[in-house]
Amino acid sequence: MNVLLVLLLAVPLAGALVLLVSPRGWAQHRALPVGLAATALTLLDAVALAVHYARGSRSDVDAAWIPAIGLRFHLGVDGISLPLVLLTALLTTLCAAYLLRSAARPARPQAFVALLLLLEVGMLGTFVALDLLLFFVAFEIVLVPMYAVIAGWGGADRRPSARQFILYTLVGSGVMLVGLVLVGVAAGTLDMVVLAQRGGAGLSHTVQVVGFLAIAGGLAVKIPVWPLHSWLPDAHTAAPTVGSVLLAGVLLKMGTYGLVRIAVPILPEGAAAFAPVLGVLGVVGIVYAGLACLGQSNLKRLVAFSSIGHMGFVLLGISTLTAVGINAALFANIAHGVITGLLFFLVGGISERYGSTDMGRLGGGLLAATPRLGALVVFGAVASLGLPGLAGFWGEGLAVLAAFRPAAELPGGLYVALAAVAGVGMVLTAAYLLVMLRRVVYGVPRSSVPMPDMSRAELLTWSPLVAAVLVAGLWPAVVLGVTDGAVRALLGVR
Repeated sequence: MNVLLVLLLAVPLAGALVLLVSPRGWAQHRALPVGLAATALTLLDAVALAVHYARGSRSDVDAAWIPAIGLRFHLGVDGISLPLVLLTALLTTLCAAYLLRSAARPARPQAFVALLLLLEVGMLGTFVALDLLLFFVAFEIVLVPMYAVIAGWGGADRRPSARQFILYTLVGSGVMLVGLVLVGVAAGTLDMVVLAQRGGAGLSHTVQVVGFLAIAGGLAVKIPVWPLHSWLPDAHTAAPTVGSVLLAGVLLKMGTYGLVRIAVPILPEGAAAFAPVLGVLGVVGIVYAGLACLGQSNLKRLVAFSSIGHMGFVLLGISTLTAVGINAALFANIAHGVITGLLFFLVGGISERYGSTDMGRLGGGLLAATPRLGALVVFGAVASLGLPGLAGFWGEGLAVLAAFRPAAELPGGLYVALAAVAGVGMVLTAAYLLVMLRRVVYGVPRSSVPMPDMSRAELLTWSPLVAAVLVAGLWPAVVLGVTDGAVRALLGVR
């Protein structure tokens, strides 16, 4: 329904505006409840959109935005964007709920929650925008709130890390804008639906290749693709817990979503030309991340580096240019969002109790000292390594499978080699996660001082993510059944 689609952006925006214009005294005391109410209403709205989509109802908004230059406010959801909309709304609501705990309450809550809600507007806007320039605007809205969250509420080295984040992503955005404008001018429209239906018709080979290079190059910074990844570990390490959850759970997905929504269907000749490069970079990222994680001593930094490897599998799936590969990439996006979101929540809980995320200082024994928290860390780790029956298995496994049968125009021998190397990356993933469990979870606690186990509030906050990992792992059709039809329509295959 059109109203639901508008409310998806209007509710968090209204919540942010209420906090920004309210008297400081009132807002400081009411900021956290207002944030939870706004995010919860947005989640309910996203669920209602999903129900209407399941019933076959179309959700679309198309109105004049800047008539003088032909720009339109065009929004919509389909099987590609809907799972990401639900993921974004869920993680933002859980972050708002997490902040209600006294141990996690931020300083200056009025500003923090307003930034969180603005961040949600940008993230959701990116996934529902169907105009190239509107997509870019929503994409950019995300950058300033995330920069402010890291710089204002992060840990050690927060300001250098925030500056690195904003510089990398702004440069990437500038490159992407060049590609978007090139495509829009050459095609005579910025409508993503029309452009996808044309499938590159009317765009010369040169425009498609240059446009794809610029758009994919800009998006690669946000994914992040090796070797454009160096901002990510520092940003994650410095960010507060909810910043890390949203950075890993949603912001990285904006880059791969842009590839699937814009670059691949609109510029097929450019996609065919650069797909092997994307596949190689994705697999290099998988192996690099595995080796880097084996050398980490900081738990939060390890989880941050692991995201580079998991997103490498997403990139490998997209690079096959097949329905199986892109479905795998979309599934892996959702799985990574819920699993890594859970892991960053858990790392935040460990940091609150021990005052550190350094594995040497933690010294092991987490399971003995805090059995419920330790058990959940084990669950998150085995989900991340891709244990069958959990969400992490399907996306990455199907991405490797798709590499054995890439699109006909791609070099099959290269992709078989990429699949083999990605398999080595899976082994490295298992290795570093098992090493982490041995160093942090198992053994005897160093301190005899009792530690508080997982609280009821933490259990309520993290349980939806545990449930999502189990449901998606045991019933993958809950995601693949939504994405498959939209992916095939986007690629023009049955």
